[in-house]
Amino acid sequence: MGINVDQENLEAVEAWNTVLFEKFVRFRDLVTTALGAHGTAVLERHSPQPGSRVLDVGCGFGDTTQVIARKVGPKGEAVGVDAAERFISAAREEAKAAGVENARFLVVDVQTGNLEGPYDQTFARMGTMFFASPVAAFRNIRRSMKDGGLLSMVVWRRKVDNPFFYDIEQRVLEIIPHPEKKADQVTCGPGPFSMADPHVVSEQLRAAGFDRVGFERFDAPVKIGEDVAHALEFATALGPAGEILRLAGEEGERRRPEVLRALSEVLEPLARPEGVFGASSTWIVSARAG
Repeated sequence: MGINVDQENLEAVEAWNTVLFEKFVRFRDLVTTALGAHGTAVLERHSPQPGSRVLDVGCGFGDTTQVIARKVGPKGEAVGVDAAERFISAAREEAKAAGVENARFLVVDVQTGNLEGPYDQTFARMGTMFFASPVAAFRNIRRSMKDGGLLSMVVWRRKVDNPFFYDIEQRVLEIIPHPEKKADQVTCGPGPFSMADPHVVSEQLRAAGFDRVGFERFDAPVKIGEDVAHALEFATALGPAGEILRLAGEEGERRRPEVLRALSEVLEPLARPEGVFGASSTWIVSARAG
C-alpha cells in the first residue's frame, strides 16, 4: 500500500480502496450532493480564515479540500488526508485539473501517520467516524494543530434520526436477518453512526487534548436518487441496506427481488418531481486544541 497503516485499520482501508471506492465513484453525484449540505453548514459556521493552514480529514475525492483552499487563498494551504490511495489519486488529479494550487493531498492513516502540521484548523465531513481507535486518531490530530486551533467536523446522529438509512435497513432485515461477516469480506470499521452519541464523542475529544466541545444539530433533506429506480440502486449498494445484501452473499442475491419490492414501498412516498429525498440529521461538532 505504500503507507504505514495501523493494524486495526487495515480492513477498513482495504474496504475504502476497493468495494467502497467503486461504489462511491458510481454514485458520486449523490454522495457528494447528499453530504454537501452538511459539510457546507460546517464551513459556514466555522469558515477558515485567509492565509491559514487547514487539515481536511478523510477528504475522499478532495472536493471539500478544494473549497477550503479557495477560502484560505493563495497565502494559505488546504491539506487533504485519506488512508485510501485511490481517493487521494483522484483528489490530486481533480485539484490539478481545476488549477487549485494551494490544495495538497497525503495518503496517511490519521490514527498513526505524520499529518505534516502545524494547522490552524482541522475540518472533517464524515471523515472521523471510521477509526478503530478514535482517541488515538484525535490525539494525532491534536498534535498536528496549533494551541487553540479549531476542530470542526460533521458526523451522523443516530441511525433512527436518519430514516432514509433506518427505515430502509429495517425493511431489509425483515427479509434477511443480519448476516455474519465472512473471513474474506471487508467492512469500513466502526461504521457511519459510531459518533452519534455526543457524550461519548465529548469524552473522546477531551481525552485527546481538546476542550470547549460543542454540538449543534443540523437537519437537511438529502437527495438519494433521481427517481425511485435510481434510489433503489443507491440504497442497495451503499449504506446499511447495501451492506446487509453484500454480506449475505448468495442469499442476498436470491432475496434481492423481494428486497427491491419492499424498499420500493419505503421510497415511493419520498419521491418528488426533482428526485427522491430523505430526511437526514447530523451533529456539527466543534472543539479547541487545549
